[in-house]
Amino acid sequence: MKIVFFILFTAISGAFHTFSQDIHFSQMSQNPLWINPAITGVYKGWERVSISHRSQWLGATTQFQTTAISADVNLLKTKRNDKAHLGFGIMFWNDVGGDANYGQRQGSISLSGIVPMGGGNQLSAGIQAGIGARGGNMSDLVFESQWNGDFYDPTFASGEGVSLQSENFYDLSLGVNYLYDGESTSFARNEDLRFQAGFAVFHANQPEIRYAGIANDFLFRKFVAHTSFITDVRGTRWSAEANAVALFQGPQNQIILGGLMRYRISQGSKITGLKQDAYLAGGLFFRAGDALIPTVQLDYKGFLFGISYDATVSQLNNAYRGGSLEFSIVYRNLNHALFKKRKY
Repeated sequence: MKIVFFILFTAISGAFHTFSQDIHFSQMSQNPLWINPAITGVYKGWERVSISHRSQWLGATTQFQTTAISADVNLLKTKRNDKAHLGFGIMFWNDVGGDANYGQRQGSISLSGIVPMGGGNQLSAGIQAGIGARGGNMSDLVFESQWNGDFYDPTFASGEGVSLQSENFYDLSLGVNYLYDGESTSFARNEDLRFQAGFAVFHANQPEIRYAGIANDFLFRKFVAHTSFITDVRGTRWSAEANAVALFQGPQNQIILGGLMRYRISQGSKITGLKQDAYLAGGLFFRAGDALIPTVQLDYKGFLFGISYDATVSQLNNAYRGGSLEFSIVYRNLNHALFKKRKY
């Protein structure tokens, strides 16, 4: 019965001390503010908007739907990117699952300080503050008390509440990031190299999630280490991209690594930047101990479209042979910034 959902929740939440885990995406580079607040404003261009949606466990009786939307801008950035400046961003996400649509909703703002150090090197540090809540609609669940002896009768009172809503909780996260961008030191075609590495602590204040009559439900601090590397294959239209992200949250951990081969289907103007490169990319990522993740991306006129599929290879495959589908769209305003008149 659907009562299983409620039993599981009660068993977990009713313990003396319980800790909750976060949402996750496979296309992590498409969700920069979720990876590290220090990446806020760290990209080529002036404004950026990211949208991701994940449908987990397709075909299963219980599915989870996760949607995240973020936007960040550069403040006081120069065209040559040679002065210290700020990044400001906002992020909202919604994660629900099960027949009660139980899940978490959260919004946050991010602020970063970005310091170019010359020679293509750049350091940034960021802070993120947010507010969130958890909830579900128990009126959509079926309880044993609604069995009249012959069949299920929805007119029978379940004896349970009609909603399960937590109080708002407040969240704080911190991060640092290093970037080397060889493109800023050379105008040579097919010799670009870009390297990035960072570290972040999410839920630094370890917020407590309070429900009616239920306390001591905390969010574990989440530690995130990430790195990426992009290099052109000299003399060709090809470039190679490698990414790795490691997340550690209490007893749980998640490591995703892999790469893409990108083919330049349209060549942009290297010096003026008025015409942008266009890329088609494909590759494979691996979530350690869990799934293989084939991924395809299209980078065209400031838009980056991504689609990936998690093919389960862990023991979970014995009970469920489906996978998870994820879509993403990122837009970067490279030339015609909304606040371009303020940049020199």
